Amino acid sequence: MKITILTVGKIKEKYFTDAIKEYTKRLSRYCKLEIIEVADEKTPDNASEHEEDLIRQKEGERLQKYIKEGAYVISLAIEGKQYPSEDFSRKIHNLGLHGESHLVFVIGGSIGLDKKILQNSNELLSFSKMTFPHQLMRVVLLEQIYRAYRIMNGEPYHK
Repeated sequence: MKITILTVGKIKEKYFTDAIKEYTKRLSRYCKLEIIEVADEKTPDNASEHEEDLIRQKEGERLQKYIKEGAYVISLAIEGKQYPSEDFSRKIHNLGLHGESHLVFVIGGSIGLDKKILQNSNELLSFSKMTFPHQLMRVVLLEQIYRAYRIMNGEPYHK
C-alpha cells in the first residue's frame, strides 16, 4: 500500500524531524510512504474570518494539486471520527482488502483545512477534541500508522 502524508508547512524543529525520520524508517518495511509539504500562508494577528477563509483556500488549492484521482483521502479535523488504535489498524487493513491501494492523509496548517478539502475527503479523522500543533500531528499520525501495521501483523506494541 502507498501512504501519502500531505501537509501544510515545513517542520522547523529538529526533534520533530528526527521523530519523522525514525517513523519513516520503521514504516518502510510495511508500506511505501511519501510525505509532501506545501507552503503555508502567513496568518496576520487578529485576522478576520474572511481572511482566514482566503488563507485556507490558498493552502487548499496547493494541497489539491497532490491528491491523485482514485486515492482514499482521510483529512485530519477536530470534528472527525476518533478510533481506538486497534480499530484504526482494522480500518487501514480493510481499506486495503477492498482495493484501496493509495491512502492520502491530509494535515492542514495552523488554522485548519479548506472546506473543499474537507468536503471532498472520504473520511475525517480526529485524534482528540484538543487542538495540537500541526507539526506534532505529523509525528502522532506517523506513530499511529506504524502502530496500526504492528497490530495488523500481530507484532508487539505498547498498549
